[in-house]
Amino acid sequence: MKKLKKILAGLAVGLAAFSLAACSANKNSSKEDYTPKSLNVQFVPSQAADKLESRAKPLEKMLSKRLGIPVHVSMSTDYNTVVEAMKSKKVDVGFLPPDGYILAHKQKAADLLLQAERYGVKQPGGKRTKNLVKFYHSEILVKKGSKIKSWKDLKGKSISIQNPTSSAGYVFPIAELKEKGLNVLKSCKLVTVTGQDQAVLNVLNGDTDAAFVFEDARTIVQKDNPKIMSQVVPIYFTKPIPNDVIGVTPNISKKFKDKLAKAFISIAKSKEGHKVIESIYTHEGYDYVKDSDFDIVRKYDKIIESTKK
Repeated sequence: MKKLKKILAGLAVGLAAFSLAACSANKNSSKEDYTPKSLNVQFVPSQAADKLESRAKPLEKMLSKRLGIPVHVSMSTDYNTVVEAMKSKKVDVGFLPPDGYILAHKQKAADLLLQAERYGVKQPGGKRTKNLVKFYHSEILVKKGSKIKSWKDLKGKSISIQNPTSSAGYVFPIAELKEKGLNVLKSCKLVTVTGQDQAVLNVLNGDTDAAFVFEDARTIVQKDNPKIMSQVVPIYFTKPIPNDVIGVTPNISKKFKDKLAKAFISIAKSKEGHKVIESIYTHEGYDYVKDSDFDIVRKYDKIIESTKK
């Protein structure tokens, strides 16, 4: 009996050692050597989710053709959901706003792959320039004829905002107004909506007094309402915000990341691909980027945290 106990004890120790070694091996292999056999790409609605999903679907075939593996494109409900999905490795690639990227990178859920390029916007009128830029602004919109003439008049007013990880729809305007002396979180009635188009429509319909949106979100409503540019007007613009990024889970191999980056750049340059990415997020192309370019976002995040206290 004693001999049997010794044998069982020895087996237990051996199994424990084997299990520990296996876990260690899996931990190491999950760092930067994973090559996907299929790819999950996720977007977040910047406008009506059903419209955006149908526009994003063609990317499945385009990416699959260039990568040689099946690609599945899906739509999330908000940026936090994408970050959580990437953290749990359910999503490999996420289209993230700068603040969403900072959150994902901090949680080791995503690394930078590429940054979006857009045409600049010229005011007044919100007209597009011919210059590609890697930044944009947030703007505060009010209805034409409103008594709100500047940010100082927002105290006590209702404002349509986006999820707290939205740079244009939340972080930048709230942080800058806090620096100027207005604590929006405590002094205004904030109404969270999904989609920048809905924020614009809320102001037009009188559901809220103002809206925090990207410059110039009015254009995504313009097709259905050609008069929107004169009916809803901006009263404030923030400092430049780094453009959206394509984030990728850190465990994917460098070789595959390089291949993926080239695939997105290639798609953006093709006639069919460019049409798709432009219709999704008004992206015109993609370029490489470094993490330090997002330090201003980190600064504004700290201001937001202090504002909540």
